[in-house]
Amino acid sequence: MDLRQLSYFVAVAEEEQFTRAAERVSVAQPAVSAQIRRLERELGEALFHRDQRSVRLTDAGKVLLPHARAALAAAQRGRDTIASLRGLLHGRLRIGVAGPVHQRFAEALGDFHRAHPAVEINFSQEHNEPLLEAVAHGDVDVAIIGIGAQPLPPGVRTRLIATEPLVLATHRDNRLSGRKTVAVAQLRDRPLITLVRGSGLRAVLENACREAGFEPRIAAEAGDLHSLLQLAAADLGAAVLPLSAAEGADLALREITRPRLRRRAALAWNESVTSPAGRAFLALADQRFEMLALDEPYPSSVA
Repeated sequence: MDLRQLSYFVAVAEEEQFTRAAERVSVAQPAVSAQIRRLERELGEALFHRDQRSVRLTDAGKVLLPHARAALAAAQRGRDTIASLRGLLHGRLRIGVAGPVHQRFAEALGDFHRAHPAVEINFSQEHNEPLLEAVAHGDVDVAIIGIGAQPLPPGVRTRLIATEPLVLATHRDNRLSGRKTVAVAQLRDRPLITLVRGSGLRAVLENACREAGFEPRIAAEAGDLHSLLQLAAADLGAAVLPLSAAEGADLALREITRPRLRRRAALAWNESVTSPAGRAFLALADQRFEMLALDEPYPSSVA
């Protein structure tokens, strides 16, 4: 098998159609079909179930797919590394973010683009769990994730870049709104609003409640922080979210104590598969982000 065959195979697997895959790799559809059949003969296994409307991976195809992606990624890293020896960084920087984009991170990306204009920047937003897997497998070079809530996959390294408190945001008429602080144990049986499973915020909340001896009562869940604020404003429950996301909202904000919950954001990468562009961005990030203390005082804006 060769890289061309593997690139056609990955395209067909992801597009689930030969015609769209051919358009993606900019070759005629019969050429794609011929190379896939040649690859199947070489492996002695069918890689796709074919019908008139779509194609689906066989068990053999599912086994081959991650290896094909890894081989293509390794070849691209090799090309990028050779290009970097000429003094001009090329290739692609794949960046992922769990949650909102921090201003300092956006500024760092801008600095990187000005320093390395030939590098294509691919940006995506995902929840913590799938983003960590993408970093571990080399599908993302560098990510900003929440740490402390989920175990890190093998090979993934992190560097803390920001920390802030989590607060309880409620409608101003909610019976919790008169409190200055709320202990985790006092959240038992209360309707809570949080992000969907797979997010770092959801994991922090669930872990804290379990350590307090109960499962949280999730009244509603959303895919983004803005939606949590809207649900809390409608008095569907109390939203648990970072202070920065709640400031300025017409909601009562209360510190969560015993234990005090925090959102810790970190850069995450896998040195064994990070591209030259990824390593260059990490070098720039070392200059832009300073390690933050984990015990800074709680902001006075929460009352």
